[in-house]
Amino acid sequence: MTPAQRRVLVVAILASFVAFLDGSVVNVALPAISRDLAPPGTDATLDALALQQWVVDAYLVTLGSLILLAGSLSDVHGRKKVIVAGLVVFGVASVACALAPDGLVLVVARGVQGVGGALLVPSSLALIISAFSGHAQGRAIGVWTAWTSTAMIAGPLVGGLFVDSLSWRWVFGINVLPIAVTLWLVRGVAGGRPTGGRRLDVVGAVLATVGLAGVVLGLVELGHRGWASPVVWAPTVVGAAALVAFVVRERTASDPMLPMRLFGARNFAVGNVATLAVYGALTLMSFVVSIFLQQVAGYSAFQAGLAQLPPTLLTIGLSSRFGGLSGRYGARWFMAGGPCVMAAGMLLLLTTTADAVYVTQVLPGLVLLGLGLSITVAPLTAAILGAVPAADAGIGSAVNNAVSRVAGLVTVACAGIVVGATFDVDGFHRALVLCAVLFAVGGAVSAVGIVNRVDAPDDAAPDDAPAPGVPDAHADG
Repeated sequence: MTPAQRRVLVVAILASFVAFLDGSVVNVALPAISRDLAPPGTDATLDALALQQWVVDAYLVTLGSLILLAGSLSDVHGRKKVIVAGLVVFGVASVACALAPDGLVLVVARGVQGVGGALLVPSSLALIISAFSGHAQGRAIGVWTAWTSTAMIAGPLVGGLFVDSLSWRWVFGINVLPIAVTLWLVRGVAGGRPTGGRRLDVVGAVLATVGLAGVVLGLVELGHRGWASPVVWAPTVVGAAALVAFVVRERTASDPMLPMRLFGARNFAVGNVATLAVYGALTLMSFVVSIFLQQVAGYSAFQAGLAQLPPTLLTIGLSSRFGGLSGRYGARWFMAGGPCVMAAGMLLLLTTTADAVYVTQVLPGLVLLGLGLSITVAPLTAAILGAVPAADAGIGSAVNNAVSRVAGLVTVACAGIVVGATFDVDGFHRALVLCAVLFAVGGAVSAVGIVNRVDAPDDAAPDDAPAPGVPDAHADG
């Protein structure tokens, strides 16, 4: 690896790490944020649960709806320019989050952070792909995946430590230093020339953002106001109409943000439906567990982050092994069995009482969750990316990444409806049951719809054969 390539890899890792860290660090800070900005008995703009939902969802709305457009931006304007813009936007928004005087300002700043995150992740991978080739490229992507995966470990622990010892505001303030370092390092990176010939699907991006934001606003407020309130039905109707228009737009645009032709490949379509169910459940689970352990069980923020460490360690330690096994035997039954193991973990967590005794009530369910996730992640990514032509691997990965973000966005928006007005043991259990159902749906869809690789003649390859692709890090948000 040349010095120039090493610098590119470090920049790509740092730029993505910031976005992934922010996605994993916030959950443990949610109770502290709501105590500070939406205390009970006040006339705060958002009540405690709605504020917690929006702190997560504002980020996911812009990230999920703009990540595909950001991929096109890096092609049109060059990777380096887009990364620099993403770092600046993310940095400014992080400072605004840290200084937010009320919940509304924090939510708006989180939305701007999502814009920065959308610019960073696809451009970072594109930078690696443009700087490396052949075996070196695969190795560089592996290093990028390993380092960015550590954000899943560091986020809850560092966030909990800052919340307990300093303030939740430092959860956002910690972004400034790595962003400053990355901005200094990126000066020595080659510009990444624009590819030309691409058009930005601005109309598609606007429709997707309005659609997702409208539906999410309706879902968040539904639990508090009911369908009769115009605050619920009006944005829901507008959002649904915008999403329908988005689908029509993407089917007819000459250079769409979301190429619908990709869904003509069976494993790509089925795999993304499974992603929708599995990652929707995963995001909701992380959201409710973080809040329950602190607000009901009395864990500190650091203890809540530490409690959720086993699934991450299992995923990092076992994913590559199950990926190798799925390459040998096919992805279908791994994608079917893994989510069912996760569903069993959710049902095991139903033994949790208000005391949340960690070793006997919390840990066993989380271990099953981590084992199921390890079985699922690599086969899921291989099946999806292997179903599209190699030339479309980048956009295929971006689509799958966006689907996982949107899934989490919707399930967190539904948290208030499922949990109820008061977050208690019964509400926590209802959320776990929903997560178990979603995991089981993901497994069933995979069992019925995924087609395993079939040995092909030497001069041919099956349409749904897994191909080498970019490892996808979904748990950042």
